[in-house]
Amino acid sequence: MTAAILAGALAQALAWVVVRRRGASVWTTTAPVLAVLGVVAIVVAGPALSAEVSVPLALGIGVVVGAALYAATFVFVRLVGPRWRALDAQARTLYAQRSRLSAPLAIAVAAGIAAVGEELFWRGLVVDWAKDALGANLEAGVVTWVGYVVVNGFSANLAIVAGAVVGGAVWTALAIWSGGVLASIACHACWTGLMLARPVIGGRAGP
Repeated sequence: MTAAILAGALAQALAWVVVRRRGASVWTTTAPVLAVLGVVAIVVAGPALSAEVSVPLALGIGVVVGAALYAATFVFVRLVGPRWRALDAQARTLYAQRSRLSAPLAIAVAAGIAAVGEELFWRGLVVDWAKDALGANLEAGVVTWVGYVVVNGFSANLAIVAGAVVGGAVWTALAIWSGGVLASIACHACWTGLMLARPVIGGRAGP
């Protein structure tokens, strides 16, 4: 399990490096990597959907929190974006890539494939490994969150890093609370879908 986690984290970090240094599309670079990581998580750990709460509750809370996270993102970007030029510019760089795909296809790739794969790996495989290694939910959550932020830091994109810091904390907390990946998947997919359907950057298409 440890080897799979290290290899997966390295693969995601390298995908971000390729996007950053070679100008590769986030759609054709990170999304396939995250899809593979999701499959690896299922094969290696078979993470539970929701061991601590009912499936409907986990799903419902995930969607509600995802919508709330989108609303918070919208307010933050509209208030801070005009004052933080680097964040605004880097967010728009990601948003511009959305124009290469139709909206339904972009949502399917980002929310249905990338977000699910990322949650299965980080909030499934990594959280389970950290719980076994540390024997405590809080410590497991912190280790997972830190690892997630560090790996996404290889994007060198403030919008991605901000999303990893805030979103990663929320998704990890949901996984710890529910004892599975369903709540975090629902939250991440909902947030991503809304970010694409209703962009937060000046009405432009989402990332």
